[in-house]
Amino acid sequence: MIKTNKGFTLIELLVVVLIIGILAAMAMPQYFKAVERSRMTEADTLLANIAQAQRRKYLQLNKFTKNFTSLDVAPKGATGSTYYTKGNTGNGFKITLAGDDIGDGIATATRSASNALQYQYSLSRYYYNDKVQCNATNAAGGELCADFCGVDNVIAAGGTCCNDGGTTCAAPTNMSGN
Repeated sequence: MIKTNKGFTLIELLVVVLIIGILAAMAMPQYFKAVERSRMTEADTLLANIAQAQRRKYLQLNKFTKNFTSLDVAPKGATGSTYYTKGNTGNGFKITLAGDDIGDGIATATRSASNALQYQYSLSRYYYNDKVQCNATNAAGGELCADFCGVDNVIAAGGTCCNDGGTTCAAPTNMSGN
């Protein structure tokens, strides 16, 4: 009876591990970018909800509020004009309310609280405008802003774009948001 070895050699195992490592290294950046896009979508939805609540508040008082507790859809635990979606740890967004008139009422979601974050950017939305402006804080944030705005060129750090493809979203000058 002849004995045969049915195992893998060390070299074969190392080659397989190397191939898996290369594939993982190629896939991880795309995974992190997809996760950040979902965070960006969450912030966009939150800004839309805030804008709708602010529009209702404007109909009541003829001005916007600068305080989350005055809104009918305030996030749980939100007080004052600043709210952190994941606590003040840098992993979420810093949401701020500003302005009380048509031309200056704006909510901003910032994702650059910590320099350790790979993607740093902020989203801004005027309450009487359906457009959202993306401001890139670093190069990786510029890539996300370009995707968000639907433009081909990467937005440089410090640059902005609007989700309608323009470079900026202008403040509304009347109640129609135009």
